[in-house]
This record gives sequence, C-alpha cells and structure tokens, in this order.
Amino acid sequence: MNEKAGQLIKVQVQRQADLRELYGEIQDQLEDVEKKLKKLAQSPNPLIAEIGGYLFQKSGKRIRPALVLLCTGLFTSRGEEPVLFAALVEFIHTASLLHDDIIDNSDTRRGITSVHSKWGPNVTVLLGDYLYIKTLGLSLGSRFQQLTRILTDVSARMIEGEIQEYVQSGNLKLSERDYLAIINQKTASLFSASCRIGGILGGASAEEEEALAAYGTSLGLSFQVVDDILDYSGREEELGKPVLSDLVEGRITLPLIDALRQNGRGDRNRVVRLLREVKADPAARQEILEIIRSGPSLDYAFSKADEFCRKAKSALASLPAGPHRQSLSLLADYILHRNR
Repeated sequence: MNEKAGQLIKVQVQRQADLRELYGEIQDQLEDVEKKLKKLAQSPNPLIAEIGGYLFQKSGKRIRPALVLLCTGLFTSRGEEPVLFAALVEFIHTASLLHDDIIDNSDTRRGITSVHSKWGPNVTVLLGDYLYIKTLGLSLGSRFQQLTRILTDVSARMIEGEIQEYVQSGNLKLSERDYLAIINQKTASLFSASCRIGGILGGASAEEEEALAAYGTSLGLSFQVVDDILDYSGREEELGKPVLSDLVEGRITLPLIDALRQNGRGDRNRVVRLLREVKADPAARQEILEIIRSGPSLDYAFSKADEFCRKAKSALASLPAGPHRQSLSLLADYILHRNR
C-alpha cells in the first residue's frame, strides 16, 4: 500500500482535529442552526413534515453552515442572520443530495435509508424542489439583497454540475480538467458561496470577500477529491455506503482518470475491460479496487487534494487573525485527512 493512500485507509487520528474543537467558537450557534433546520422543516403538510423530520434527525458534520458562521465571526459578533443563512445553505445542500440520490438510484445516504428509497422518486424530486424554493423565499427577507442572488446562482451552478456529471457518466475519456470543472460547480461552488455569504454578513471588504470565496473554492475542491478517493480507499461502515458506489453509478473520478492514463502500463486495458462488468460482477469490482489501491493513482489524487488544501489555507493570510481564522485553517486539514 502506498504511504499517502494508506493515510486515507487508516486515517491517522492524531492528524485530525476533532470537529467539536474546530467548531468551539461557533458551537452555540451551530446548535441554533439545528433548531432552525428542524423549525424550517415543519409544515402543515403531514408528508413534508414527516420527511423533513427524517432528513434533519442527525446533525452530521454541517461543514457548510459552519463556514457561514466562521466567516461571519472573522469580522463581527453574533447575530440572527448568520444562523438563518447557515441553515439555508444546508437546505440547498440537502436538496442537491435528494436529487443526487434519484439520479444514482441510491438506497442509502449517511448510513440510513435514502428518502428516494423510502418514499419514492416522485416525492423526493418534489421535496428537493420545495427546499430550493423555500430557501430562496426565506432569503428575500435579508437586509443584504445580494444574498438571494448568490443562493440563486449557486443553485443553478450545482444543478449544471450535476447535469454535466450525468452527461459524462461512464466516459472513460473524461479529462482531469473536465473532472475538476464538474466538481467545481457541483461541490466547490456551495463551499465558496457559504464563505462569501459569511463575509457579507460580517461586513467584510470587497477584497476580504473575494479571499473568502477563493478559500471556499479550494476547500470544496479538496473535499470532493478526498470524497472520490474514499470511494476506493474507505470502509463501508465509515462512509455510510458501499465502497465503489460512485464507480458503479458511472462516476469517473480522479483516481480512475489517473489510472486510465498511465502510459505503458498493462493495467489500462484490463481496467477498461473490467469496467464493462463492474455493475453486474462483484469480482470485477474487487479487481478494480485492488488495481487502484496497489498503483500510484490514490497517491496522485491525494497530492491534488493536498494542493487545494494548501491553496485554501494560503487564501486566509490576508484575513483578520484570531480563533475563527485558526478554525478555518484547521478545517482544511480536517477535510484533507478525514475518513468519511
């Protein structure tokens, strides 16, 4: 096993800061976000209320809400709007996951039965739409009118990324450049928007706002590359879904892209052959897993995630020093070395 790949399979606990420690400055606000999510998920419609309660029964990592709160906290004391918008970015993230599970026909999400599997695709797509629209409606009450535009733009970008990923499903000629463009839209755009929203709510200057957006973009790219590595290197009990789920669903991600472009290696033709059988044949999945884990591609993908992590931390240099900036820096390290 390669050293860097091993870091992702046997995550070194001493290199990960506990999220409770990272969120220390905003822990009370995050608890308010949980209350806000549960309140906003309530509805006179019994089915919406039931599914809303199911969706927000577990708090999860809440990285995107934390970004709103940490970035606001760089500049100002607490207020009500940061908690609201932290909840709203989580609504958008949740809506994207609902639609994602329909496209992928996923049975599980975060270790529990997916809404798609439990209530069916028709209800799930309507609920995803409901969360998007409700988010935009609630944002209209802010004194910062540009926040609605930011949420609208990022929702469109995420959907565009999902569509492009679907179009490229199974395309073994997908380039690294095109892959990065997809994950920039699908994942990094919401990280960046969360940071930008936090800066605006905190009263950041135009330059500081752009620095926060750049931090969020790099952080989101690092997050998604690590996520894609974990599809090969992780463990099902930690991921909350089977290993190679993304591959079986047709997603072509960076470890596979790098494995396919290894010139002079006999594995390439073998991988291409195995990919034709990956959905139906568990043995083919296991063989691909062994090829990827034993080769250099997980190391390569990890080096790209590390590069984005360092870019994210570098973008913080011009921002006000203090515990919130320190937490943002440590969060980048946490994301790089996480195991789920």
